[in-house]
Amino acid sequence: MPRIPLPSPETMDAAQRAVHDRVVNGPRGQLRGPLRAALHNAELADRWQALGELLRYRTGLPPRLSELAILVTGQACQSPFEWHAHRAEGEKAGLEAALMDALQAGIEPPGIAGDDALVWAFARELNAHNSVSDATYAAALARFGARTVVELTALVGYYTMVAMTLNAHEIPLPEGVVPAFPLPQRGALK
Repeated sequence: MPRIPLPSPETMDAAQRAVHDRVVNGPRGQLRGPLRAALHNAELADRWQALGELLRYRTGLPPRLSELAILVTGQACQSPFEWHAHRAEGEKAGLEAALMDALQAGIEPPGIAGDDALVWAFARELNAHNSVSDATYAAALARFGARTVVELTALVGYYTMVAMTLNAHEIPLPEGVVPAFPLPQRGALK
């Protein structure tokens, strides 16, 4: 159960419904995940969905590398919903099951190389240290250029916000889906 009520089309006001319709008529095709919580503030949800659409569908990163960075972030944030949604997207983008299994376990995927290895290192370092080493940054800059390195950094930051929203509000997984990571026990947080 989510911790807050999630607006449904029947309960949305005009501003919320306009955002809902933009999302379902856009490349996502449906409204799910953190946007369901963000709809409590229609302006926030609208700006959020526009930024997410840009970072997910219109950067210099091909879908495979975007999904790789998102999965690294989902694992770092221990977000069951983000992991579930983007594992499926990763499969569509050509990420191999063994690679995603290693990502889920938080270990370096065996045999990872090339652009995959570079994006994995960049996203892992950014999530673990809130920055990136000089060597990893220089390699990413040389390979992808300044614009795409900025986009990759923004993608990781955006999906950190997504994961935190999903976790904090306990946005539910689809029925029957086993969470990849347990949510922390709220009473145990200090």
